[in-house]
Amino acid sequence: VQLVESGGGLVQAGGSLRLSCKASGRTFSNYAMGWFRQAPGKEREFVTAITWTGGNLNYADSVKGRFTISRDNAKNTVYLQMNSLKPEDTGVYYCAQSGQSGWGIQRYSDDDEYAYWGQGTQVTVSS
Repeated sequence: VQLVESGGGLVQAGGSLRLSCKASGRTFSNYAMGWFRQAPGKEREFVTAITWTGGNLNYADSVKGRFTISRDNAKNTVYLQMNSLKPEDTGVYYCAQSGQSGWGIQRYSDDDEYAYWGQGTQVTVSS
């Protein structure tokens, strides 16, 4: 399995970015997808996740109302639309694919539930 993120960059506070993650190697539509991020000097943290059906969305409290996750199974791609960005959103953003298919995940915010990870894309929000 290969996950390739893109779309990161430098943006001013209040701006927007759209991250993409293209997956290959397994039947994309069978697996949940997640986004995590890691700020300098901090541990990696959960941002959001989407179930294999795309019907149930999970968000960290810090991004609710500003970030939106979506998936396009025809393109094997998951997206993260980030609006109203803040300097504290700065970090490396990683997409991840669940190890279990279907409804096998117990806790979407737990990075142990994800078997495959992308290389990460840098997001920098200036004040």
